[in-house]
Amino acid sequence: MSNLASTMSRRSLVACAAFALTALVSGCATMSAPVSVVDTIAKTPSLSTLSGLITSAGLNDALKAAGPFTVFAPSNEAFKAVPAKLMEDLSQHPEKLKELLTYHVVAGKSMAADIKNSKVTSLNGAHLELSKAGEFVTVESAAVTTADIAATNGVIHIVDTVLVPPAKK
Repeated sequence: MSNLASTMSRRSLVACAAFALTALVSGCATMSAPVSVVDTIAKTPSLSTLSGLITSAGLNDALKAAGPFTVFAPSNEAFKAVPAKLMEDLSQHPEKLKELLTYHVVAGKSMAADIKNSKVTSLNGAHLELSKAGEFVTVESAAVTTADIAATNGVIHIVDTVLVPPAKK
């Protein structure tokens, strides 16, 4: 290879490397920074129903707090399976809605790999049964369909069922 060809080849290589580095850096600059569990839920299309209900229940500020929290977040599909009568009752009684939603939240950050067969206490004070078989995680009757969505103040696991807290005695 001639000196001229070698120099041209090196310049092309340097130009390609510079372009790739620029693309990488500008790509990183446009990526959004991690946000709280409530903001992560709001940005997740399959959790839009939950996001609206969190706002209706006045839980946004609580779920932006330091935490950490583990949220078992029912998907939009999970909410479609809830009887209309129950959803109407929840919309008319914000305290019941808040109780239902906080039943899906546990203090502490539990990644799926860390979950063990156990009982944990939800933020509304009721117990939740967690189970794990291999990589399959359940909370009460709900299966985790998407695990380990990271947030600055905890983690979110999308579940396929809306959990209804036990009646208070």
